[in-house]
Amino acid sequence: MKRERAEWLGGFAAAMAVAEGDLAIARGDQVRVVVIGANGQLGSELVKALPPHEVAPVTHADLDVVEADAVRAALEGRQPQVVINTAAFHKVETCEREPLRAYEVNALGARNLALACRDLGCALVQLSTDYVFDGAKRSPYLESDAPRPVNAYGISKLAGEHYVRYLWEKHYIVRSSGLFGAAGSSGRGGNFVETMLRAGREKGKATVVADLVFSPTYAADLAQAIARLIETERFGTYHITNAGECSWHDFAAEIFRQVGLNAALRPVTAREMSAEVARPAYSVLGHAALKAAGLEPMRPWQEALADYLRERKHLH
Repeated sequence: MKRERAEWLGGFAAAMAVAEGDLAIARGDQVRVVVIGANGQLGSELVKALPPHEVAPVTHADLDVVEADAVRAALEGRQPQVVINTAAFHKVETCEREPLRAYEVNALGARNLALACRDLGCALVQLSTDYVFDGAKRSPYLESDAPRPVNAYGISKLAGEHYVRYLWEKHYIVRSSGLFGAAGSSGRGGNFVETMLRAGREKGKATVVADLVFSPTYAADLAQAIARLIETERFGTYHITNAGECSWHDFAAEIFRQVGLNAALRPVTAREMSAEVARPAYSVLGHAALKAAGLEPMRPWQEALADYLRERKHLH
């Protein structure tokens, strides 16, 4: 009887702690947020955007989300009210060659986090992608549109979404696209902006796909939007990108224009560029859920690009 009472009291205390955490977020009080993938393009911006909340950054060197026991131990040790997962196996060509590894990180990693968050009672923000859609639609995809991925990366990210939805109700699934951020300006992987600047300055030319349309997204803007979203406690699926749309060729042309770089741009089709992996031809995301939550859509991608280019000058 004593043991049963102790277990009941322990469960009651845990439930009260979760409720207190919920109230703290709703009031805008400081809460503890674990950012997984904290040294990536988005993760590093989240670490800057989340204060005055208490931020616990976790890098891949600290935690591999594929290891379920390690995930549980890491979260139990930090006792967060919110966990934001930016960890991903995201290189599209590599995912196609290594689909099992993509599934491990993008799907099972999300599952491990959802289970741990459920046991701890903390909210989970799972980052996803525009590549869960097939690109057949020619108007912005809404959160209510049926996903239909066309490559291994998109399939693995959609599987991660399904795990999170099925396992834990206190979740935000955030789909975004075409991310560029400060960490990519100096990191080994880089980003599209840096790739174009390097090609334009070193070769004086670049060949860029002109028939894939999306919305470029500045990591700093996305981080700010996520920081506001978690304070709403309106769980669900959200599309968050900078406003507007363009092809990769248009994006490159705007990069060159803003930096005053006179380099030749040759447009090609996705099929001409690489037939290795299918990609959605149109993956622009609409922001209906964001508006319904009372949050303003983000600024146009051209304005965000200008800020990024100013920021990178200080970094270099």
